Order: sequence, then structure tokens, then C-alpha cells
Amino acid sequence: MTLSNRTFANVRVWLHAFLPFACCVTPGRPAMAQSETIEFVNVVEQSGICFEHSHGGAGRGFIVEGMSAGIATLDYNRDGLTDIYFLNGAPLEGTEKPESSPTNRLYENLGGMKFRDVTQQAGVGDIGYSLGVGIADYDGNGYEDIYVNNFGPNVFYRNRGDNTFEEASVATGTVNGNKVGAGVGFADFDGDGDLDLYVANYVDFSYENHVPITIKGMHFQAGPQYYKSVPDTLFRNEGNGQFSDISEASGISALANAGMGLVCFDADSDGDCDVYVCNDGEANHLWLNNGQAHFQEDALLSGVGFSADGKANASMGVDVGDYDSDGLLDLFVTAYQAEMPQLYRNMDGLFSDVTSQASIPRLLYPHVHWGTAFVDIDNDSDSDLFVACGHFDRIEQIDDRTSQKTANVLLQNTKGIFQDISQKSGPALAELESTRAIAFEDFDNDGDLDAVLVNSGTTPSLLRNDSKNRNRWIQIDLKQEGANGGAIGAVVRVTGSELLRPVVSGRGYQSHFGSRLHFGLGEFQGETIEIEVTWPDGAVTKHELPIDKISTVPR
Repeated sequence: MTLSNRTFANVRVWLHAFLPFACCVTPGRPAMAQSETIEFVNVVEQSGICFEHSHGGAGRGFIVEGMSAGIATLDYNRDGLTDIYFLNGAPLEGTEKPESSPTNRLYENLGGMKFRDVTQQAGVGDIGYSLGVGIADYDGNGYEDIYVNNFGPNVFYRNRGDNTFEEASVATGTVNGNKVGAGVGFADFDGDGDLDLYVANYVDFSYENHVPITIKGMHFQAGPQYYKSVPDTLFRNEGNGQFSDISEASGISALANAGMGLVCFDADSDGDCDVYVCNDGEANHLWLNNGQAHFQEDALLSGVGFSADGKANASMGVDVGDYDSDGLLDLFVTAYQAEMPQLYRNMDGLFSDVTSQASIPRLLYPHVHWGTAFVDIDNDSDSDLFVACGHFDRIEQIDDRTSQKTANVLLQNTKGIFQDISQKSGPALAELESTRAIAFEDFDNDGDLDAVLVNSGTTPSLLRNDSKNRNRWIQIDLKQEGANGGAIGAVVRVTGSELLRPVVSGRGYQSHFGSRLHFGLGEFQGETIEIEVTWPDGAVTKHELPIDKISTVPR
């Protein structure tokens, strides 16, 4: 069954021609071990996690329904185990009120892939319609705080350090009006030592301006092209517990596109944090920072605003990593149905769309893809890719190329070329859901990366990594004094190689994860390894670390 082009446009399906690329030579990298097997097992039923996601809709197709929701990981109680903060929707207009309203939920990690719900005790059960989330220690007390970007007023939870949080959005001045939220990023944009706050905004939607789309008697979600885009917001940390809105002064408010996922990292290697923002159906943004929180939008000139065939994709999620091990940070950006995700290779500040050269598989083309992550699944030292898939509409009733629930995709990296290994990586990768956000962490502290997935309208997936290999690894928590205790903006390199990991804020689909840096080391020989840390202020330190251990590296 097929549809006309006009009907596709109504349900947000833009058919893009695929432009073939010539092959290129993949840069060389150290020879590392290949994994024997990669296997994920869904252990959510035994984990103690009883969260259930709700998009809050009643079949009217409000645009926010499909966007819900991001996820965050953090060590909220500083016990060395990574906890999970789930975002949830809320009943929308026309939805029958449930006996108990859905809330965001915080699950404490007890070890061994076991968790317990501590939402009520911690005081972080926001009942708003949550979409994006950021994590950082904004006040420098040594404990990570939570900022939630909502459809409606935003919420800022300050971690008191006693396993409880206080709601501080009004006190900090970061409510951000009554907008449709998206991604969140913390970074020291002005170089004063504390963390500022970038808040992505989507479109000007309200119940009053809802655009109904009906096809064959069924309601579908209208796309962002039916609404006015809203500029993003930048808050400067004043260092006294309060933030000020500098969106206009910084240049951020000069452009308004439908923002979604984002990532804060040093895109041009000049020593400060820039911001890459996915935009839905419009050119993406790369806000280059001059080091004083003044930004210039440079996505077109840098090569990351459009796909190689000149199309503005409906970009959803993004991650940053060095996929080709050349010492430069690349970008992977997910997109909508009938669009390929984009792999942008960093060529020393300019980027090239190498999606085809890197063999990103065409099997992704029919599906909507959301969360994504550059992660070394098999500890062989290079960055593999995970891509979350799933539609928000009952698309199979009008288009037989995809479905609302579909399998996620795992791509194994071999010297800069990716291969789909989803069907060989355990039954968890064959499960059919409509996945939104993902987060990768070593939840059981056994040296390999596990995953948690937000599945729209149902329970999450908790994927334990049971891969069998003999590859070595290290994990690193950076700590420094002051109001950027987690060292957002730092970069860690393994001495004598091109292996590097940045400490970034905002990843995947409107989410935050990976503050503890993970390095696979392949068949490394020896019991210690030297790393070099470039701290956010540019200082460089070297450290000798034990192999196959989690280490805290202080400034």
C-alpha cells in the first residue's frame, strides 16, 4: 500500500532521494581485538524497575505525544553506582484523568542490575509533561542536579546532598515560560568557571492552535511545519544560585527552528563548548562559541546543517564520538521516516557527510529513529552505534514500509565501517517497541556498557551486556573543585594512541548519559595505562591508571 506525496507530507513523511557517494579511504588506527560475541539480555522484569511511560494522549494526535520522552542517568547519591531518571508524559486535554497521575521516576541502583524507586523520598516526581532533561552540579556542592524541560513550566531539582532534592526553578529563574521543551545542555559557555544552561525549544503549540490531520478517518500527528518555531533559550549562571536569560545578548535567539536533541562539545577545537542542535524539518544549528557566550550559527559552512544531498532532515537525536579514531570528534544524527541518519566526519573543524562511505545501512531508511549513542559495546577500542527506532503513529495502517513498533539497530564498527549485527546480538535486539530515548552506562560495574531504553506507552527495556570477549577496559570519573565538579568540557586521551572521550552534556534524544567515561582497550598488554586530561580551563594533567578498573581522577 502506498500514498500520494501530498498525503506523506501531511503525516510528516518527506521522501528524500538517496545520493550515492564515492568510496574513500578510512584513516588508519591501531589494530585491536574483535569481539567473539555481542549479546544483550533484557532484564527489566527482574530489576525492580516498574516504570511505565505514558504519552498522555487520547487519540487526537497532539504534536507533543510523539516527542515524549528523554531519559537521564546520574549518581545522585555518590555511591559509585549509576542511577536512572525516567521522564514521563501527563494527561493531555481530552484524556480521562487516571486515578494516579504519571510522574517522572528516579530509580536508585542497588548493584547487580537491581533498582528501587526512590522518587517520593528524593522529591523528584514532577507531574508535568516532560520532554527533555539535563544533569549537572550547577551549584558546586558536589552532587548532581536535574533540569527537566517540559511542555509547560520547566523544573529544576537541586540536589541537597542528603538523598533529597528541592525544586528550584523559580529561585534560579529558569522556569522558561510555558513552552514545548526539547533537549538540555549544561556547559561553561562564558569561561567563568560555573555551568550555564542551554534549553532547546520546539514549536508554538497549544490546545487552541492544534492542527488535526485525518487520513481515512484516523487521526495522525501534524508536523512542525504547521506551527511557528520558537527560539532556544540560554541562561547564564550568575554564581549566586540564580541564572539570567542571555538568549538575545548571546545571539541564540536570532534564529528560531524546531529544536529537538542537542549536544554541547568543542566542535572547532578552540577550547570552549559549542552547541549542536537537531531541528525538526529545518536546517540544524551549530552554535560556535567565542569563549564568552557569544555565538555564531555556522552549521551550513561547517557542513552539518544539511545532508550531503542538500536536504534539511527532520533531525531527532545526536551523539558525538571519534568513530574513525583520528583524534577528532564526529557527529551522528538521527532522522525521520524516509530519511537516512547522517554520519558527519570531522575534518579539523569542517565536517563531511560520510553516511554512505561508512556503510550506515539502508535498512534504517524506512523508519523513524530517535535516541542514538556512540559506544564501544565490545571493548575493542572503537565506537559502535546504537539507533533507537519506532513511529509515533499507527503508520502501518497507511504505509507498509514501516510500523509503529519496530526493532532497534546495533551497528558494529570495524575500522570506520559499520555492519548491522542486531540479529546476532541476542533476543533483546529483536523486541518490537516504539523506542524514544536510550542511555548507555555500566550499570553493574562489570566493565562493559549496558543500556536502558524508553519505550513509548509501555515499560522500558534494561539491556544487560553479556558479551563474551577478553578485551580490556578502563572507566574514568573526572572530579574537580568548584561549580563544574564533573568537568563538563574536558577531554581524556589515552597516551600513545588516538583514543579520546569528551565529557559532554546532552546526548541522544533529549537525554543525558555517559558522564563516567568508558574506554575499551582491546587486547592491551599491561596492568596500567597513562591518560592525559585536558580540563575545561585548558590545563593538562597526566595520570597512570589500573586496567579493568573504575577510577576517579581528581584535578
